[in-house]
Amino acid sequence: MKRDASYLILIGFLFLLDQITKMIVAHQIIRSTTIPLIPGFFNLTHIQNKGAIFGIFSQSPSLWLRGLLTLASLGALILVVYYFIKVPPSLKFFKISLSLIMAGALGNFFDRVFRGYVIDFLDFYVGRWHWPSFNVADSCVTVGAVLMVYLVFFRREEKCILSS
Repeated sequence: MKRDASYLILIGFLFLLDQITKMIVAHQIIRSTTIPLIPGFFNLTHIQNKGAIFGIFSQSPSLWLRGLLTLASLGALILVVYYFIKVPPSLKFFKISLSLIMAGALGNFFDRVFRGYVIDFLDFYVGRWHWPSFNVADSCVTVGAVLMVYLVFFRREEKCILSS
């Protein structure tokens, strides 16, 4: 585990960055309030997402659904940790991709357990077309997943991960 210390530091840093930015938003921006930063392109908007990614199921009042989403988050986190442990140290970029995914999954899982919802606040748009609001944890998962897809499909060493 000593050889994974730098990855654990990265995970911890990104988790803290996610939680600190969410705490700032929770304390400084009233829920459902929008603050334009780059008019026509980028706002800060305090959203309490009780659903899944991109707000899917966020309007559902079902406690069962929220519990299921929390369990699914935990399952995904466990799966990522398993692969992180399984991946050999020589595959540094693959470990980085898993670290990013793990940090993001941990950040949003923490929110679901302790807040009952995930705080989303980054709101990008062009004209009337808005990308669904997201947060630092979502960004980590997305960047980690894109890096992983690149490595699996375009780097020979990482292709072996899928076959083992």
